[in-house]
Amino acid sequence: MKELTKAEEQIMQILWRKKTAFVKDIIAEMSDPKPAYNTVSTIVRILEKKEFVSYEAFGKTHRYYPLISKKEYSK
Repeated sequence: MKELTKAEEQIMQILWRKKTAFVKDIIAEMSDPKPAYNTVSTIVRILEKKEFVSYEAFGKTHRYYPLISKKEYSK
């Protein structure tokens, strides 16, 4: 399994806690100073390429959800 960067792991922690989230929901859970929308969106797409998350499309927006449980990643 691929290792996650600190930023990727922070986003995964939010997704594991919330189960599903839009990028704006992820940003709302992050501490100040909040990262830019594009920054979070890019990291989530990287997580998608690494097969840690997937999404449901709602028009132009996506709702993301984890494909790997926190327990699986902790191993």
